[in-house]
Amino acid sequence: MKKTLLILAMIASSMLFSCNPDNNDDDDSPSNPISNEINGHKYVDLGLSVKWATCNVGAGYPQSFGDYYAWGETETKSYYDYDNCDTYGVEMDDISGDPDYDVANKKWGGTWRMPTRYEMEELEEECEWEWIEAEANGVSGCRVTGPNGNHIFLPAPGDRYGSSLYHEGSYGYYWSSAPGDNDYDSSAYGLRFDGGGEYVNYDSRSYGQTVRPVSE
Repeated sequence: MKKTLLILAMIASSMLFSCNPDNNDDDDSPSNPISNEINGHKYVDLGLSVKWATCNVGAGYPQSFGDYYAWGETETKSYYDYDNCDTYGVEMDDISGDPDYDVANKKWGGTWRMPTRYEMEELEEECEWEWIEAEANGVSGCRVTGPNGNHIFLPAPGDRYGSSLYHEGSYGYYWSSAPGDNDYDSSAYGLRFDGGGEYVNYDSRSYGQTVRPVSE
C-alpha cells in the first residue's frame, strides 16, 4: 500500500512540473492556459507574432535550464571556446529553421525553430518582465507576461565557457537565430536578463547558451 501511494505521488509530482498541456508553465492556476502543443512540445500564446515554447531545448520542465549550445551548433560538448566553435569566423545568414544549424528545429522538428532577433526584441519590448528569486524548484528567473495576459517562465541558466558554468541563477542567456551586425562572423544576437532588466545584444558564438524555441 505504501509503495503504491509513493508511486502515485511521484507521478503527480512529475505532471505538475512537466510541460503537460493540462498544466500551466510555472503554476497551477487557471489564468495561464497552454493553448496546445506542436510536434509533442507545449507552447503558450502570448499574443505576439509567434508562439513561445514552455521549455528550453533539452529541458523536461519549465524550471529546468536545459542544454547549452554554441551558436549555430546542434550538439552539446564538454568544452566551449572559439577554437572548437564550428561557426566562429564563418560568415553566415540568419539560421532560423535550418536544421543544420538551428538546434530547436533539429531537436524538436516540425515548425519549431530558434527565435529571430525581431522575435526576441518583440518579447523584450511587448511583454511585462518580472524577476522572481528562486521560483518553483528553487530556480530564479523571469516571468514574462504577454499582451493577452498569458505568461511563460524563463529560468536564469547562466552560460558556459571552457568547461565551466557561469552566472547560474543570476543571468539568463538565450540565443536567437541572428548573426551579429558588428564583426558578424564571430558573434550572434541573443537575449540577456537579470534582476535589473532585459535586453537583446550580441555575444561571442563560442559561448554555450540555452535556446527557447518558437513556432508560428
